[in-house]
Amino acid sequence: MKTIIKSLFALSFIFLLFSCIKDKKNEVLVLGTIHGNHLTSDEYSIEKLTKLIQEIKPDLILTEIPPNRFEEAMKGFKRDDSISEPRVSRFPEYTEVIFPLSKTMDFEIIPTAGWSASMARERQQKLRAISRDTLRKSDWKQYREANRKSDSIMAITGNRNDPYFIHTNTYDSISNIGLGAYNRLFNEELGLGGWDNINIAHYWNIEKTLQKYKYQNKRILITYGAGHKAWFLKELRKRDDITLLELKPFLDELK
Repeated sequence: MKTIIKSLFALSFIFLLFSCIKDKKNEVLVLGTIHGNHLTSDEYSIEKLTKLIQEIKPDLILTEIPPNRFEEAMKGFKRDDSISEPRVSRFPEYTEVIFPLSKTMDFEIIPTAGWSASMARERQQKLRAISRDTLRKSDWKQYREANRKSDSIMAITGNRNDPYFIHTNTYDSISNIGLGAYNRLFNEELGLGGWDNINIAHYWNIEKTLQKYKYQNKRILITYGAGHKAWFLKELRKRDDITLLELKPFLDELK
């Protein structure tokens, strides 16, 4: 009888421990951004993005900023209340929204981009060479046609600057017409700058952060260009230690 009681107690303890851990799962939300278009879009303006992040109330914001550029960007922001670091200054979602909000909201900005200036230059050079190579005319034509097809379908299906539309499976499927062709034709050749390859590098940094803060009951917001969203979601859905959130309820609250 004592053995049975001990076994039941052990099982109860394990169940209770599992329940406590489950209750501490982090919430993760992937927010697709539109970079410079935030400055001109009515549907996804700087003001709306600001209110959206205020509504989400994240504890951590994982950003499309390379770790080796973050310190300089934050240093300039604290000194001048603006950002001049080239890699970061090109993204208004950071210069006009997230960095300013860090002064009034309690969240940590974490740089997770796997990108570098040398990778950008190399990719640009390789793509230019491919576009001019007479032996690659067929590949380049397929790539251009896939982009045109993606753009035309996007134009008649939804507004590519509407955050509601951006955060749908339909948007991801249409985007993948062009991005899928780009990846299939050039990923291996572009090396670290290839589409799969750069997403692997981004996600490696994202996953390190998810592991570091595992089971801490935090709300984690991932902010990258909208094209990356589907790639990240595919990987995030493999995890059983997080709860993935949809953006729609937060957008609804702004109405």
